[in-house]
Amino acid sequence: MTPFDATNIALPGIAKSTPPKADGVPTYMHDVYDWAYLNPRNVRLLDREIVVELILWGNGHRLKQALLTEINPDARVLQAAHVYGTLISEIAAKLTHPSQLEVVEVAPVQAARCREKLRKFPEAIVHVGDASTFRTTPKNLVSSFFLLHEIPSDYKRAMVNTFLAHVDEVGKAVFIDYHQPHMMHPLRPLMALIFDLFEPFAKELCAHEISDYADDADAFEWRTETYFGGLYQKTVAERR
Repeated sequence: MTPFDATNIALPGIAKSTPPKADGVPTYMHDVYDWAYLNPRNVRLLDREIVVELILWGNGHRLKQALLTEINPDARVLQAAHVYGTLISEIAAKLTHPSQLEVVEVAPVQAARCREKLRKFPEAIVHVGDASTFRTTPKNLVSSFFLLHEIPSDYKRAMVNTFLAHVDEVGKAVFIDYHQPHMMHPLRPLMALIFDLFEPFAKELCAHEISDYADDADAFEWRTETYFGGLYQKTVAERR
């Protein structure tokens, strides 16, 4: 097996996640991502555009543009989770009316950062809640930017299905995330190590199509573009 060969990782059935902590944040986030997303000091240090570019090997701007090109200025948008860097404010700035943007974020410290970035767009709405069970009005576009690789299998299934349920009759869901890189990709061994150390749920995502997590995949047209030697993907699900 090559260092990044995820092809033999089975797609588990839906399992029950451990219950959230008293703050409503899922236990897996406390266990795996406390240092990155819940520790207030580290949040301030890491929430910078330069950090995003470094983590994504200089592809941050390119991947943001891949998402932004899918957004019509008149669209009603649901953004799943706060994103480090400038993406949130760029989405709001592209919309004709910032009130068309809703963001749902499970961690209160992240929701607060999101609200700070949207100070110029006070009409935008930031909810504190679990995106896997969140309910709001149907949207023209639902966005997930590097979220699915950070969540366990049952959350992946629940979130993909929740996102798709919010797509209106002419809408789409856009997923920007990791993907299985080409066999000869020079970063393949290093990314395998990074995933083993810091992203324990990422290899499973790389082993499957995002449509594998959808209960009603046939209700959508799926298209996928890959970037940077296959390491990243944009997968779009448009309602038929």
